[in-house]
Amino acid sequence: MAQTDDMRGPLQNRRLIDAGQQARLRQVRLRTIIWIRWVAIAGQLAALLIVQFGLGWSLPIDAALGAVAASVLINVVMMFRRPSQGRIGELEAAGYLVFDVMQLAVLLYFTGGLENPFALLFLGPVTISATILSRTATAVLSFLVVIVATFLAFEHFPLPWYEPDWRLPALYIAGLWSAVVVGTLFMAGYIGSVAGEGRRMSDALTATQLALAREQQLSAVGGLAAAAAHELGSPLATIAVTVKELSREMPTDTPFADDLRILQVEVDRCRDILTEIGRAPEQSDPNDPFATGLLSDVVAAAATRYRSEGIALNVVAAALDDSAEPVVPRSPEFLHGLGNVIQNAVQFGQRAVSVEVSWDENQARVEVRDDGRGFPPGVLDRVGEPYISNRGDGHLGLGIFIAQTLLERTGARIRFSNIRDAARVTGAEVVIVWRRDALEVAHAKG
Repeated sequence: MAQTDDMRGPLQNRRLIDAGQQARLRQVRLRTIIWIRWVAIAGQLAALLIVQFGLGWSLPIDAALGAVAASVLINVVMMFRRPSQGRIGELEAAGYLVFDVMQLAVLLYFTGGLENPFALLFLGPVTISATILSRTATAVLSFLVVIVATFLAFEHFPLPWYEPDWRLPALYIAGLWSAVVVGTLFMAGYIGSVAGEGRRMSDALTATQLALAREQQLSAVGGLAAAAAHELGSPLATIAVTVKELSREMPTDTPFADDLRILQVEVDRCRDILTEIGRAPEQSDPNDPFATGLLSDVVAAAATRYRSEGIALNVVAAALDDSAEPVVPRSPEFLHGLGNVIQNAVQFGQRAVSVEVSWDENQARVEVRDDGRGFPPGVLDRVGEPYISNRGDGHLGLGIFIAQTLLERTGARIRFSNIRDAARVTGAEVVIVWRRDALEVAHAKG
């Protein structure tokens, strides 16, 4: 079915939240890391030159400048590395921050270890990680900082104090070590929590905006449908009158009589559709004995109007356990949503379309498969967005958008995929899943 008219499924709210929370593959702007490192390089160079030439202290300047040069080199390489959209994944960003910690550790090793007050700069990479990366990456980086800080407390080149052999007291070094370790853990925990809360709020806001956008799109489509129903009423009535007149005047034994009968059936069908579109939701009767039905019967009713002489449409139902078949509402959302999916399959199928209905004590499923060309590769991950169609010929690309929106209102989750035989696409598949308790609660509410 596939070449469906509508493409790019606005990520459903559910999908969006799952993706936002699950993918801890956070995307980080490469440019941000590059500019932060340039600032660090400038500060390191300034400190080394001021101490070496301004204060006249003798440092292992060649080794220290070598560490700075390594940072310059990796930054230049990063500038020429241009990932898509200028962003890098979490693992690569964490690797760059690990490099920054190790580069700073080498500099401090040659310039006094923890005696150097710039040892507090270890907090920089940890703070950046806590802000933009996951807790796991921040925990690993924090552990690395504790290890190198402990090493530098004991092993380092001494600072060239004015008095030879003068050393800071061991208690003071222990205090500096404690400050670095406690500061690292505090920054990782506190900033990580604040940033995590900010990300959750951002995800919630994005999901809310997406839901609002979908409702606005559906409202716009609903307005267009109501206007179309109103405008089509008059010409359809004229066509119906003309068909009746022709049917009365046309002899029954002419070849055109069958065509007129088909035309009359289609006109009546159009009238029914326009009547349903124009009916207000509150006009439905909750006490109507035909307002509910077995899941397989409702699916069969949704599929009936889309049976075609050229396509075999098979509806089969089976229980996956000993549970009874769910009773579901014959709501417009249910019937039109399923109908649009089945219609799309019939339009793009070659010979056959199968509709498989199944249920167990937890879920109800409807799987629609066709033997057409499948969803085009550039479209499969975009199914569901309105006004995007790969068919042309005046199609607006609304069918799957409307079906997806209507079915989601019934509590369904929808998955679109291609059916493959080895490397060849042999059709398309749409899987619709409901939680059984939610579906039957909806029925109970009438």
